Amino acid sequence: MSVTTTTHLNFRGDARAALEFYRSVFGGQLAAVTYEDAGHVQEESEADHVMWGQVLGENGFRVMAYDVPSRMGYDQGENSFFVSVRGETAEEVTGYWERLCDGATVVIPLGPAGWAPAYGMLRDRFGVVWVVDVVSEHNA
Repeated sequence: MSVTTTTHLNFRGDARAALEFYRSVFGGQLAAVTYEDAGHVQEESEADHVMWGQVLGENGFRVMAYDVPSRMGYDQGENSFFVSVRGETAEEVTGYWERLCDGATVVIPLGPAGWAPAYGMLRDRFGVVWVVDVVSEHNA
């Protein structure tokens, strides 16, 4: 038996754009079901919002997302979570980093750290904080 955890991100109207962006960064297949697709429209202006969505990459990347309906409370918060992407080489994570940087605010530039050959942190254009690093004996 094995267990897989998948980061599930919540948005208010930006889930499809975020999923498309993450697919452009990591590759893979994007699937999205709108509230209209599911026959669960409660607010006409939100019919095309994502009720369920995911990106599954051949490289093991997985993320899920949906748009929180306006009838429900939503506060993304500040530093409420980070998404961690850990690769085996600096070259591998640099490619992800460079694509994630599109429209992002760099918190910590990608570079060598005392605990990893490469480490960086950024807040992407959707407000999600990403930590990108390379596996080392300190964090394996």
